[in-house]
Amino acid sequence: MTHSYVFNGDADGLCALQQLRLDGAPPGPLITGVKRDIALLDRVTGAPGDHCTVLDVSLDVNRAPLLALLEAGVSVRYFDHHFTGEIPAHPGLEAHLDLSPNVCTSLLVDRVLQGRFRSWALVGIFGDSLVEEGRALAAGAGLEPGAVERLRELGVAINYNAYGETLADLHVSPAELAEEMRPFADPLEFAQRSAGCRRVSDGFRADMESARRLEPTRRVSGAIFFTLPDAAWARRASGTLANDLAKTYSGNAVAIVSPKTGGGYLVSLRVPRESPISAEAFCRRFPTGGGRLTAAGINHLPPEDLEPFAEAFEAQFRSSP
Repeated sequence: MTHSYVFNGDADGLCALQQLRLDGAPPGPLITGVKRDIALLDRVTGAPGDHCTVLDVSLDVNRAPLLALLEAGVSVRYFDHHFTGEIPAHPGLEAHLDLSPNVCTSLLVDRVLQGRFRSWALVGIFGDSLVEEGRALAAGAGLEPGAVERLRELGVAINYNAYGETLADLHVSPAELAEEMRPFADPLEFAQRSAGCRRVSDGFRADMESARRLEPTRRVSGAIFFTLPDAAWARRASGTLANDLAKTYSGNAVAIVSPKTGGGYLVSLRVPRESPISAEAFCRRFPTGGGRLTAAGINHLPPEDLEPFAEAFEAQFRSSP
């Protein structure tokens, strides 16, 4: 009997996995990739009696392989907060799904485990840019402000590491990082002792220094547009930069477009929580688009669609005069 783990390579997916492993989840193969690599379930080969845990990837995107695994007799435990579409009614599926804008996968796992590994949950929550929710949960747990800030910094750095077009863009592959995390019940000890974590943290600081020099390429009231250079550091920085710019330009929708090495663009979108149009709904207008209410993206925007995308973005999120 095999137990496979399918997870997003960002902080939320990694920290959800870490909580379950600390809780005694049996060993098994890890299936993951870069942040935008979410069509992962088709890489699982299962037989009757096998188990599969899925963390932080859209059920809707993985619907066909999920149904195939269930019909093959594989039990699937699914934690996620992205768009689901219709949830299959199958006795082999244990679904923990919540699309609320103030929820992430690490928080869903934390709830099921009743906070037994709260510090790791907080790393994932902060990494997923749920800062207010993370601080409230940390205060309830009685954590010192200094420790909370270090957990936040760790979450941001781990999350940043997952952004890139391919694994070659990343400082450390998510699977390697998961194995380095595994022995540590305390994430702050992991931050001090892990060589992989040091590579991620050092790279993060260097990349963000370059990112902070960027200026908007287009701007209207309510909608701000950035175009990144064709460089590995920019592909790594795009997601964290989107979260930072959403705070800097609070109340505005922010779009970040990154050139892909094979042509076309990768898009990251952040919108205010009070926006009547969700980031996920807007990005789903374009093929390969998806995400959640306040943070979404498009995995491949053809060159000829760049100008129509920019115009649609400005038309949709432009503030009323």
